[in-house]
Amino acid sequence: MSMNEAEQTARRAVQIYAESHPRPLHVTMTQAAEILGLSRQTVAKMVRAGQMRLDRCGRIPIEQVDAMLQPV
Repeated sequence: MSMNEAEQTARRAVQIYAESHPRPLHVTMTQAAEILGLSRQTVAKMVRAGQMRLDRCGRIPIEQVDAMLQPV
């Protein structure tokens, strides 16, 4: 499976999951990492670098996670 096929498969899996489960407005760094297919440490680095922002409760708005899934 090529990288492009793997990415398409991952996006489709996220889409199927989203369609069958209610989406929270905010997620933890661990949940964001699972959605993005990254480690929690990588998501924490992205937060420290300002690529993602935490709310007052230390969670990430789901819109930011969705934005990271969009092609550049």
